[in-house]
Amino acid sequence: MATEDFFEGAEKLLEIWFGRQDGKVENGDLRKIPREKYEDLLKVACCEVISYTSNDKIDAYVLSESSMFVTKRRFILKTCGTTTPIECIKPLLLNVHEFTGFDEVEDVFYSRKNFKRPELQNDTHRNFKLETESLNIIFKGTGVARCMRSSKTDDCWYLYALHPVECFGKEKQNPDQTLEILMTNLDPDVMQIFTKEQSANASQATQDSGISELLPNMKIDDFLFEPCGYSMNGIAKEGHYMTIHITPQQEFSYVSFETNVPQSSYKELILKVLKTFQPEKCVVTMFTNEISPSNSNHKEFKYLTHLGEWQQDSNKTCSLKNHDLTVSFYSKYPS
Repeated sequence: MATEDFFEGAEKLLEIWFGRQDGKVENGDLRKIPREKYEDLLKVACCEVISYTSNDKIDAYVLSESSMFVTKRRFILKTCGTTTPIECIKPLLLNVHEFTGFDEVEDVFYSRKNFKRPELQNDTHRNFKLETESLNIIFKGTGVARCMRSSKTDDCWYLYALHPVECFGKEKQNPDQTLEILMTNLDPDVMQIFTKEQSANASQATQDSGISELLPNMKIDDFLFEPCGYSMNGIAKEGHYMTIHITPQQEFSYVSFETNVPQSSYKELILKVLKTFQPEKCVVTMFTNEISPSNSNHKEFKYLTHLGEWQQDSNKTCSLKNHDLTVSFYSKYPS
């Protein structure tokens, strides 16, 4: 496979929560940072804004390489290809200090699936050890670094988590949950939908693939790349989001699905996503805090050895400071 033809679909996912030392988080807002400042820091990460949508709770940006979400207290940057999101953290922290009213970092999460071609990444992102060292230097702390591996395939998933401050207790917490499904080796017929050859525009791809039915009642902002590739953000009134990114080329096909919509059971949603895209393999990750209505999913995952045609290779659960995490690997049965 020629290097110039290859594209790394697997994203680097950075999520940072901000707070105030006096506990008065209502006096801060990340959305006070001017748009041009966000555009400047995205340049440092080697990507740019393609499209934007928002409501009272969340600003959602479709990027040239995936997505960015900004809420009152949370910043999420998810970028694929050879982007460098860790490089944009320092300018982000300077902007937060200058514009938002926040004066401390409460939580940092950085995660990604293993890359198909790690040697093509830039500097810091060539391996997880370098990424971890860089994050520890920036945040002047020692984060928890984990690697979760499938028992049957060469897939793995990396996580760095740092909680620099003591939280003010559950009464200050909001329910928080994130479900992510990272899929590889996808059905070529499904992937063909996400090419200009088959779909006239993003809206057609969204409808024909069934993406519009995954989480109805979302305001969808979608984009179909030339000659192929697809990104979408969906946002709902409560500040919930979903985002999907698709690299359809058969030799390195990849799809990611992510949402923070709370559900007491994610089983049906995960199955719907898998049936929509038909991957041979996937990694399912789920974060919840103690007061999330989705918290019971961790127990359910232990017994989800089968999801339709997909069989669980391995399932791991661990507790972080303010969150529980489950990581499950699935593979399609040999037909």
